[in-house]
Amino acid sequence: MIFDIGFLILVTALVLALFGIVAGYWGGKLRNSKLAQSSFNAVYAVAALVLMAAVILWYGLLADAFQLTYVWNHSERALPTFYKFSAFWGGQAGSLLFWCLILSGYSAIVAYANRKRHQALMPYVNAVLLVTSLFFLTLLVFAANPFKRVGFVPPDGQGLNPLLQNYWMVIHPVMLYLGYVGLAVPFAFAVGALLSKKLDNQWVRTVRRWTLVPWMFLSAGIIMGSQWAYMELGWGGYWAWDPVENASFLPWLTGTAFLHSIVVQEQRGILKVWNVVLIWLTYFLVILGTFTTRSGVLESVHSFARSEVGPYFLGFLILVMFGFLWLLFDRLSLLRAEHTIDSYTSREAAFLANNWLFTAIAFATLWGTFFPMFSELLTGQRISVAAPFFNKVNGPLFLLLLLLMGVAPLLGWRYTSVAAFRKQFTWPLAAGIIVTVAVFIWDRSIFPSIGLGICVFVTATVVQEYVRGVIARHTTNGENVVVAMGNLWRRNGRRYGGYLVHIGIVLMGVAIIGNEFYQESTNVTMTPGEVVTIGRYDLQYTGLESNRQSNLMEIGARLAVYQADNDTLLSTVVPKRNIYDKTPDMPTSEVGLRMTLLEDVYVVLNGWENGGATATFTIYVNPLTIWMWIGGLVLVIGTLIAAWPHPTRRRIRAVQGAAYAAGTD
Repeated sequence: MIFDIGFLILVTALVLALFGIVAGYWGGKLRNSKLAQSSFNAVYAVAALVLMAAVILWYGLLADAFQLTYVWNHSERALPTFYKFSAFWGGQAGSLLFWCLILSGYSAIVAYANRKRHQALMPYVNAVLLVTSLFFLTLLVFAANPFKRVGFVPPDGQGLNPLLQNYWMVIHPVMLYLGYVGLAVPFAFAVGALLSKKLDNQWVRTVRRWTLVPWMFLSAGIIMGSQWAYMELGWGGYWAWDPVENASFLPWLTGTAFLHSIVVQEQRGILKVWNVVLIWLTYFLVILGTFTTRSGVLESVHSFARSEVGPYFLGFLILVMFGFLWLLFDRLSLLRAEHTIDSYTSREAAFLANNWLFTAIAFATLWGTFFPMFSELLTGQRISVAAPFFNKVNGPLFLLLLLLMGVAPLLGWRYTSVAAFRKQFTWPLAAGIIVTVAVFIWDRSIFPSIGLGICVFVTATVVQEYVRGVIARHTTNGENVVVAMGNLWRRNGRRYGGYLVHIGIVLMGVAIIGNEFYQESTNVTMTPGEVVTIGRYDLQYTGLESNRQSNLMEIGARLAVYQADNDTLLSTVVPKRNIYDKTPDMPTSEVGLRMTLLEDVYVVLNGWENGGATATFTIYVNPLTIWMWIGGLVLVIGTLIAAWPHPTRRRIRAVQGAAYAAGTD
């Protein structure tokens, strides 16, 4: 009975979303306050109803309600509660409901935060957000009902996909959804601005934080997904240019470009059309990526099975594309630039070049991702595009992007003089050249030498800006280094938090260079007591061990890791194979890992014979990989600092508001 109520709740939410769209559009168009308020109420009601439906599905998963098709397909009695909870987003219908839950939550927060602001804009924003909710509710009601019944009560479920039974897959999808779904908010503001014809910089200033927050979550989700791939898939790497990896990466690229270009619009009043197009493209890629993972059109280790939702997504994508382009064309005259780019040595020119590079990388990634589908449609043969294509095309573009990341923030608006160039770039450029030459002399390899030199150059530009800021505060206010640093973050978090984000990306760049150019690997079959040498390490296999869990058997192989030159025992690693009761033909790997700041010793157990009399391993030494995860953490911290409300600006707004109320402004 409760599950029938769950379905009726979704139907009710669908009807209310449709009502809210109509109320929001006409409330904004007619400037009717009652209709506008109705759109706010519809947003709150849809959020509450979707939350109720989600709670009912969670109840079904935790209570082993196998009469639900979704629970039967994605859970089992022996599944740990941890994974029963995360099974909510482990399948098609549940993930769509989770998408709708996150979206309705964002919508309610946005509506509440702006309930007394942007009165001409918000009814349209509510309507656009409800259009996206309506689409996902339509999927849930007509194509992927999470409350569909089996027709009988099975004694047990079929179990969760083994690849999803990993702690990273509990938190990684949540972060990814918070980022992915949240990018619908800036799109709603952009469309609201076009519909209301309020196309000054006000919507851009408002939308910046609503873009930064989901961008931070999306970044964290991508990093966590890379960690999952590194620890769970057992191939020695963290990014394979898989279609679903690319589906999350594409809106990250265009969203990052948008965050840079809106700065130019705020400061100089240019790139207005480009900014609107960028945020539309980001939203379009979010829906396209969701379509990719749920329609089965592309093969991926992450994707869901083929289903009935594909035509719905295709129709919605067509609506989003042509609807937006028509609206943009109709409002084009209102998006005239206030100025032009005066010099190629200006900050706005560098930011525009930055945008071109992000767009080029996005296009190359999109083309490589969908080329197999196009080749099959045109020739009848599916021609796969593998990692070498993406690395060869995107690698140089990323290198240029990294270089611009150090250059652009130090340039002046409109024009940068020769004296300013000398002041800003002498020391960073010297540091970068010294490291490039030193690495080349040591390694005789040009690409990692240039890459590491650029990383040092960018780091030096950031350090230089921090040193200047701290010295200025010490000179002016007598603050010590710690206090001065804190005040830089507190009073100008947008600038100095952005610098931290750049440092995070530099650290990830160092990890990528180390893993790409200096990785060592070997495949070996060993008997107990046998030793293999790789890099600076000796690894000795001592035998197999097993451990029974609630729904699986863990088979682990213990290896002692020694320093090769002096036989010092450094650690013990235990790579494992997990054999699941429900799916014994789908074992998963749990790598054995010794992680240090310099390099990882990474061991995969491939198989064994005669109870462990022999065992086969793939062993990697991955230099600098830990800096990928440290860089991700620094990026998140920097984004939080950049997104935090600016205290000075809050005081200015408060003073202006008081003056206006008193009639003195």
